Amino acid sequence: MLPIGSVLVDFDGTACLHDVAEHLLIEFGDPSWPEWDHAWERGEIGSHEVILAQAAMLAEPTDALLAFALRHCPVDPTFAPFVRWLEDFGVPVTIVSDGFGFYIEPLLRTSALEHLPIITNSWSEDGGPRVHFENGHPECIGCGTCKMAAVLDARALGPVAYVGEGGSDRFGAIYSDVVFAKDALVDIAKADGVPFLEWRTFDDVRHQLERLDEIPGPIGAQRCPGWRTA
Repeated sequence: MLPIGSVLVDFDGTACLHDVAEHLLIEFGDPSWPEWDHAWERGEIGSHEVILAQAAMLAEPTDALLAFALRHCPVDPTFAPFVRWLEDFGVPVTIVSDGFGFYIEPLLRTSALEHLPIITNSWSEDGGPRVHFENGHPECIGCGTCKMAAVLDARALGPVAYVGEGGSDRFGAIYSDVVFAKDALVDIAKADGVPFLEWRTFDDVRHQLERLDEIPGPIGAQRCPGWRTA
C-alpha cells in the first residue's frame, strides 16, 4: 500500500518534457509574449489574464499548432511506467494544467495515456476568446485553472501528492500533502515554507513514494496567495 490516495501532475514541463505553450508562442506568437509572463512573475497580473493575451497571439489553425506540438514536445518517457505502477496500487493520476489545454490529450495518447482525467482550460475556435476557464475558481480570477480546488477535491480519496515544476504549481503545492518539485518550483516552495522532495524523472518520484514513511501534510492558507477578484 502507498500512503497517498491520489497524484496530481502538472503537464507543461512536468508530464511533458517541454513547456508546450512556450514552444508554440516562440514559433507562432508575437515577440512580446514573454512580457506577459514577466508581469505575472512580478505579481502584477494573474495567469488568467496572461493566458487570454497569449492565446490571442496564436492565429494559426489549431491543427497546425497541434502538429507542431506533436513533433516537438514529447511526453516524459518515465511518466507512463509511473502511471501504470500507481494504477497497480489503485492510486489514480490526474493531469492538472493551467495552460492552453488542447494539446494535452493528443500528447498523452502518444504514450497510451489518453484515459487519464485532465483538469485544464478549454480551447475554442468560435470567433471569441480562444481559451475558456471551465475549471477556474467560482470567485477568484487569479488563475485559469484553480489548482487549489483540484487538490481540495482530490483529498476525498486521501492524502494528495503533487508533482510540478513551475509558478502555476505554487497554488497546488500549498494545499497538497506531499510535494515533488523541480526547477522553479523548488525556490517557490522554499519561499512559501512548503516541504518538498526534489525530482528529475518520474522514476525519482516513484522511488521516493516507495520509501515515504511520513506525509508532511499541507501548509494550507486561509486564502490562496494567488487570489484575485474582478
